[in-house]
Amino acid sequence: MKKIQMVDLQSQYYKIKSEVDNAILNVLNTAAFINGPEVKSFQSELETYLDVKHVIPCANGTDALQISLMALNLQEGDEVITSDFTFAATVEVIHLLKLKSVLVDVDYDTFTIDTEKLKAAITPKTKAIIPVHLFGQCSNMEEVLKIAKEHNLAVIEDNAQAIGSEFTFSDGTVKKSGTMGIMGTTSFFPSKNLGCYGDGGAIFTNDDELAHKIRGIVNHGMYERYYHDEVGVNSRLDSIQATVLRKKLTLLDTYNEARRKAADYYDEAFADCKDILIPTRAENSSHVFHQYTLRILNGKRNELQQFLTEKEIPAMIYYPVALRKQKAYFQESNDADFVNTDKLLEQVISLPMHTELDDEQLKYISDAVLEFMNK
Repeated sequence: MKKIQMVDLQSQYYKIKSEVDNAILNVLNTAAFINGPEVKSFQSELETYLDVKHVIPCANGTDALQISLMALNLQEGDEVITSDFTFAATVEVIHLLKLKSVLVDVDYDTFTIDTEKLKAAITPKTKAIIPVHLFGQCSNMEEVLKIAKEHNLAVIEDNAQAIGSEFTFSDGTVKKSGTMGIMGTTSFFPSKNLGCYGDGGAIFTNDDELAHKIRGIVNHGMYERYYHDEVGVNSRLDSIQATVLRKKLTLLDTYNEARRKAADYYDEAFADCKDILIPTRAENSSHVFHQYTLRILNGKRNELQQFLTEKEIPAMIYYPVALRKQKAYFQESNDADFVNTDKLLEQVISLPMHTELDDEQLKYISDAVLEFMNK
């Protein structure tokens, strides 16, 4: 049996090695390293895949979030609502821009923003909402967009973990994750479902004016060289990363289907274990399983992680500390308002999930989990 890894990028690379190597060599030969034709081609191809008017590549997913907020011309102290249960980058950018993060609880089953808590958190200073499509499926975007429209709020989707997933609205309309709000953002970090071989990110929008503004911000605020119309940053996707992403974009649906197949195996293996809750698949969102995250109900989550480590099975806890209790982002709060987040902090554990898992590995992993749970 191959060594089990949380993400097996090496095996994935070997399957496309010759094509990727040749594409990278072509970039080296042309020496078009920044804003070259590969970046423009990737941008166009991703626009087609997502059915969105504008894709603006940038240096990483965190920059994508920050630049999206910069494009809204918010003022110091304006409030942005997001989930308490997510990676820190989502609030990091809010604080970097001297805005105020307002953290709310998540839905216990889907791990995405609790829309009732979202509504209750809105104040006259609220300007934007960042729903996080955590672990691979969409937030309840129909309700999020309804709330945002009622209160004239901008919606920026944090789509770093769910690219390729789809949301179905009650009228039957289907949209790709990241294309429903005024802007969507993603990360191309290597372990993501669509990952490059370094850092990378992108912003999506159907708004022509915002797209124009964002293109200036990512390039030092310039639309014409040496003429700075915006306060900008230096945040560009390089051509080598773009050429890798072009190849992997053609395989994204195949990659996501491989993840679903692995998730189906896990689901069946754990279905009858009373102390395990398998991931909930929301009715209105497809799931692309960036992570396969269990909830362990017997209070022995940490012991399970140690047991799996001894079996040479990596398992991760995303996330061990609520954002509202992190030193950098501490907020006075009533724990009664964060019941679901605090339960999840004690229960969640993510098993290996990637495109290269085979049945032998899946059986070994699931057998080990059940061995511990049935002791």
